[in-house]
This record gives sequence, structure tokens and C-alpha cells, in this order.
Amino acid sequence: MSKNYKDNQPISAKSFMDEFRRYHKGSVSRRHFLGVTGLGAAVTVMGAAVPGLATRNAHAFGDVGDKLILSTWPNYHNPLNIEDFTSKTGVNVQVNAFGSNEEMLAKLQAGGAGWDVFVPTNYTISTYVELGLIQELDLSKIPNYDAKTQNETFAGPATIDGKVYAVPKNWGTTGFVVNTDKIKSDPKSWKDFFDVTMGAGSGHTIVHDYQLTTIGAALCALGFSFNSIDPGELAKAEKLLIESKPHLFAITSDYQPGMRSGDAWMSICWTGDGKQLHTDMPEMAYVVASDGGELWSDFYAVPTDAPHLEAAYAFLNYMQDPYIQLRDFESHGYPTSDSRVDAMLPADIVNDPILYPAKKLMSGLEFGAAKTLTDPGRAEVMARFKSA
Repeated sequence: MSKNYKDNQPISAKSFMDEFRRYHKGSVSRRHFLGVTGLGAAVTVMGAAVPGLATRNAHAFGDVGDKLILSTWPNYHNPLNIEDFTSKTGVNVQVNAFGSNEEMLAKLQAGGAGWDVFVPTNYTISTYVELGLIQELDLSKIPNYDAKTQNETFAGPATIDGKVYAVPKNWGTTGFVVNTDKIKSDPKSWKDFFDVTMGAGSGHTIVHDYQLTTIGAALCALGFSFNSIDPGELAKAEKLLIESKPHLFAITSDYQPGMRSGDAWMSICWTGDGKQLHTDMPEMAYVVASDGGELWSDFYAVPTDAPHLEAAYAFLNYMQDPYIQLRDFESHGYPTSDSRVDAMLPADIVNDPILYPAKKLMSGLEFGAAKTLTDPGRAEVMARFKSA
């Protein structure tokens, strides 16, 4: 037990997590959150739930500077870990949120991004290596990373020609979330998703500002591969997307605000966002589509020209500590590829169908393909869809 700093009363781990979720979704201010729990209390409470967390140091930090720029996805990090890293190292972390891998690639190709660490998805790593935009990692500087504890299915894309260019963050699926109080037809497929969008849910659907998932969803709805670059198939997917556009609420990869406000009733969705929404609003159902979709894994990588390299390595090492990974998981709900973390998860998490879908659903999913990132046909479809 820890103390409630407002009235000096005990606060349980459950109460702490309830307060944290309120803070995370913006229902309470940071001042309120710290007043109720105290940042030190947060570490203590989680330390009680996970023995060793409160006293374990993830890295024997030396002089690593005072700044780090992290470019990542929305709703994807536990703010407590960021603040704890700063308190341990003196490194202030600037977090930039991006909505697509295409956007990240374009920023790095343009030069002068100034990033120290970024979070690419599995299918993009080979392109970054080919373009010389990320550096091979010195694993001696990341002692908390253990290749033997990693699930190769999710961790494998980081190794190219025997060289490791990234360390794992999380994995998940891309499906859709539906507000079952608003949509009563129980959609189960991408075909259903677009039918509802242009029918009972007109004006209340969000699709990603991200060609891989948005075009992929349309392709699956038509019976094609999520990764198709066939011109004829892409033309049919474009037609479906443009037909659906007048019925959309928004095109954005930051879709939680719209779903939480009730303005949106359905959205393309990643695993952790589906879990966060369902936890806070049980009427939000996460669906792994029966007609396909994406299985993915994300990584931490270091750009070739990272200006604060020692801070970057300190951050990677900190985030590879299994206890820190667990605390991150508590915040965003995305599984890791690290068996050390899996071993600490309670049964109700391991059996959660949002986080760990049934094998028959997983078998229909595809990892994103490298060809989709730079295919001009898909880029043109997305551009025409957004401008239509």
C-alpha cells in the first residue's frame, strides 16, 4: 500500500491504476493525479504488485546528457516511465507523436529530424537499412536486452544480414472498435465495417491517416490481400474508400478522442487502443476482422544521425528492463515479445481476447510487407482518397 498524498490515506494498486487511467485519458489534470498518488507513490504501488520494481535500477547511468527526442505513436508510452527515466538520468524527453510510418520515413528522408529514438513497425526496418537512415545497434550498451527471451515471430524483423538494427517494443493486431450501444448489427468483418459506415453508422466512422491500414482494410473487404500492390485491386479499393468518404467522421490515426466523445461510433483500431477504450467504456468492442487484417510488431530504433547517442542507448536499455516493460504494458495494453514479461502477467491478461486473439482469427492476419511502404500506387490511392 502507498499513501494518498491529499489526505494521507492508503491507496491500493487498483485505485492507483484507476486514477492513472483517468489521467491518461484527460479526465483529471496532472496536478490532481500527482496530488492523489505522488510520483514516488506510483513507483511504490507498482513495485508492490511487481516485486523488485521499486528498488531495481534498469541501468547504471553515467553522464548521458540532458536531452532526448523520441518520435513515436499516440497513446503508446506510460508517462510514469518517461518521468522516472528523467529522474534517474537527468535526461529530459521530448515526445513527438506521428500517425503513420510513411510520415516517419518522409521526415527522416528530409533530413534534420533531430530524433534520437523512434518507433518503426516491422515491415519498415529493411527500407530504413537500405536507405542508411538507422544505425546498427551496439548491444553491449543495452544489457537489459536478451535475445533469448524474445519471440522470434515478432522480434525477427530487427535483424538484417546478421546485424541488429532495433530492439522490440510491442506487438498487436489491427482491427476495428465499435460502440455497441450505437451499432447493433454486430459487425465481424471489414466488409461489415464498410457496409455499416455507409449505412447505419453514416457520419460516425474513423479511418486511419495511414495507407497501410486504411487501404489494407478496403482490400480485405473486397477479398484481396492486405498487402496488395496489384493496380487492379488497388483501383477497386480506392473506389470503395471514395464511396465511403462522405460517410466518415474523420480520417485520423488519433481516434480515441472521437470514440470517447461519442461523435464516432466505429474506427480502425490497434490492439492497445481497443483495450484502453474497452476498459474505460465496456460498450466499446474490439474486433479482429474475420476477413483479414494486420499482425504487427514495433521496435525502438536509433537514426543514423542521432544527436544524443548516449541518451538514446540509456533510454533503450531502460525500456528493455522487463519490469519497466510491464509498467508500460499496464498503461497502454500492448503485449511484448519478451517472455520475461509474459511470465509476470496474470491469467486474466493472458486470456484476454483483445490482447491475445483466438488462433483462427490470428491465422488470417498478415504482417505488413516492405513493398507497401514505398509503392507509388498505394501512395497515390491514399492521396486521391484524402483529397476527394
